[in-house]
Amino acid sequence: MARLVCAGIIGSLAFLIITLMVYAQSDKEMDLKKELQAKSVADRDHYVIGPEDVLYIHVWKEGSLSRTVPVRIDGNISLPLIHEMKAAGLTPLQLEAAITERLKGFYENPNVSVTVMEANSFKVYITGEVMSPGVYKLGEAVTILQIIPMAGGFTEWAKQNKILIIRKENGKEKRITVSYEKAMKGDDPSSNVVLKRGDTIIVEISRSKKPPSGPNRGRFEDQGRHRTTPAHDRQPVREKGVEE
Repeated sequence: MARLVCAGIIGSLAFLIITLMVYAQSDKEMDLKKELQAKSVADRDHYVIGPEDVLYIHVWKEGSLSRTVPVRIDGNISLPLIHEMKAAGLTPLQLEAAITERLKGFYENPNVSVTVMEANSFKVYITGEVMSPGVYKLGEAVTILQIIPMAGGFTEWAKQNKILIIRKENGKEKRITVSYEKAMKGDDPSSNVVLKRGDTIIVEISRSKKPPSGPNRGRFEDQGRHRTTPAHDRQPVREKGVEE
């Protein structure tokens, strides 16, 4: 009898310990998931994954499957069990659903989350009469009114009423001319173009504001409020990214 009682107590303790361990693991998994979502640099619902992005794939209670993976140039990622699968062209939510479907052949009700840790594929290029020309990596689509401040604003010689956007669509080059001034005033909402992945923005120099030639060109004003070196005479900025 005493042995049965002792065995019952030991069994109850073991069950309690296992239960506590399960709950502790679940809490840890939840905290990790929340932490990763907070670190996401892109909108899970709308951001379209592309080559060179870095993703964190989290599979609930399957630490051996959870890992950071790069999206290769061919748009694929590699994961245990399911091996190769296409990630480029999908949103994080769509990729979650695709991975979940593939894992159903190995696990019952797999719970998958996808977090974009580095959004390297959404790049736009801005050159010409802005203070900081270069390459800008974006976690989401922005408009022409948003990208100019990101580039430090215009130089004093910028032609603000005629900005050129060069875009590739279906293998063909498309040129769009917009007026920053009209977009700013709201006179022409269509001028506030939403930029797409790979767009090049060119801010030309205004002929009416063309800087003087000669020995004074390229100097700074004594007040230090305006840079007098035109953008095309400055050293190029290799790359600029939006601070995370």
